[in-house]
Amino acid sequence: MKKIDILKRLFSDYTKKHIKKIILSVFFALLVAGSTSSIAYLLDPAIKKIFIEKDQSLIIIIPAFIILAFATKGLSLYLAKVIMIGVSEEVRKDLQCDMLKNLISADTKLIDEKHTGKFISVLTNDVMHITNLISTAVLNIFKDSLTLMGLLLVMFFQNWKLLLIAIIMIPLATLAARTLGKRIGKVATEQMLKAGILNTYLIELFKNHKLIKIFQQEKYENNRADKFINDVKEKTKKIATVYVRSSPIMETLTGIMIAILIFYSGKLVLKNEIDINNFFSFLAAMMLAYQPVRSLATLNITISQGLSAATRILPVIDEKSKLIENSDDKIIDINNGDIEFKNIVFNYNKEIKNVLNSINLKMLGGKMTSIVGHSGAGKSTILNLIPRFYDAISGDIQIDKQSIYKCTINSLRANISLVSQDTTLFDDTIRNNIAYANLDATQKEIEEAAKNSYASEFIDELPNKYDTIIGENGTRLSGGQKQRLSIARAMLKKSQIILLDEATSSLDAETENKIQEAINLLTKNRTTIVIAHRLSTILNSDKIYVIDSGKIAGEGTHDELLMKSPVYKNFYEKQIKKV
Repeated sequence: MKKIDILKRLFSDYTKKHIKKIILSVFFALLVAGSTSSIAYLLDPAIKKIFIEKDQSLIIIIPAFIILAFATKGLSLYLAKVIMIGVSEEVRKDLQCDMLKNLISADTKLIDEKHTGKFISVLTNDVMHITNLISTAVLNIFKDSLTLMGLLLVMFFQNWKLLLIAIIMIPLATLAARTLGKRIGKVATEQMLKAGILNTYLIELFKNHKLIKIFQQEKYENNRADKFINDVKEKTKKIATVYVRSSPIMETLTGIMIAILIFYSGKLVLKNEIDINNFFSFLAAMMLAYQPVRSLATLNITISQGLSAATRILPVIDEKSKLIENSDDKIIDINNGDIEFKNIVFNYNKEIKNVLNSINLKMLGGKMTSIVGHSGAGKSTILNLIPRFYDAISGDIQIDKQSIYKCTINSLRANISLVSQDTTLFDDTIRNNIAYANLDATQKEIEEAAKNSYASEFIDELPNKYDTIIGENGTRLSGGQKQRLSIARAMLKKSQIILLDEATSSLDAETENKIQEAINLLTKNRTTIVIAHRLSTILNSDKIYVIDSGKIAGEGTHDELLMKSPVYKNFYEKQIKKV
């Protein structure tokens, strides 16, 4: 996307709606320009009338006007900045909301392909540069341009010959700034990438802190942290260094211009072509013009940073879900809950071999179907295809003879509950974690789900009971407690279809029994597909499918498979019988 296209997009989608506020800010910028120019102009009558002609009648009036000019400039500048800060923060909010809205609704594949730390970096660091682009660059374009124009008029009024000399400074400063702007755009993009890598590392660091300690890798991680932080520091330092390179250039140019002006003005004064009061007024305007010239000259640096950030932000907003929904998709109507896979082929990446090959499954409604197989066989993929976390490459999945690819995703997922072995909980209260399945649930319904999942046994012993904050991903709870909360959440949803990925972690016998009883209640008279690890689950299943290398290696009951499936027999002997 070209720079001009990015600017048009930012204006049409995020800035245009605030155009009235921007116009008001421009009005105050006009007052800043007028008051700044009047300060330089007032030096002419002040020197001529008060100091040369010694006119006492203006000794109070002119200083009063100067005070008024400074006060107007200060107040107008404050109001202009406050308005633009408000606009930029609104744009920041809109950008972040649009990114999060798209990420929340994005298909699972997009989230899987990119580390969360990089998304967080785009949401925070990159958006900040867009905020600066609007709050600083947009305001300065109007404020400094108008101020410079006003001061040039003052200089022209005082002496047009001197103005011709002074105006040479503008293209020279612009040329220097363009060179710096090109350099800083590239460095800004590199800095944002390094910041994303640092965010990624920090998330990994906090998530794996126990692993670091048990393997005594503190020194190794300290070295890695130093490297990532140093990379960001070097890029940030380079940006700041490039930015301040404008200072010696501008100072030198200003010094040269003032020296030439004094020399030439001296010649004009000697020839009586300019009075001393005109010279000082011109010089004041020249000195006041330094700030807007410098600001405008370095403005493209802020713009380059903002545009570099936009090239990372807008693709996140524009990312389209790979899960296709059509306008004529129907709301799925589930009665029995029969599920059928028809010649399903799937892979996560076209460059690698298929995870599933021509899979055909029939899972009867209201019954429990177990899926067993060695790690990497494709069991979890089968579960993930049912709620359309991913779409199959070919084939069809039907529920009660209705293709899930011709039904709305919302209506499909409304009928499915998932209990995963990787229990996911929020850093919130127990009540809110259970109620996440149904935000309109009453306290009675929440407590009933907790009771049926045997979670109420430990909840009632907590000082704050259902208002207990459980920590990040339930760190303040045991493994068994977290599993029971996960089951309670699934119970509250009251879905017709239950997807269950049994935990492989070992629990004490009492907790194991309670979780099994809770699962029995959850799955009673419901279509249940379970990735089975427990012997009791497999024996209680109405049907078992054996998956091996993405294919069906056997189907039937436990006894039937022991007789006719070598893969199942091997799996049973190695992983189940030992338990």
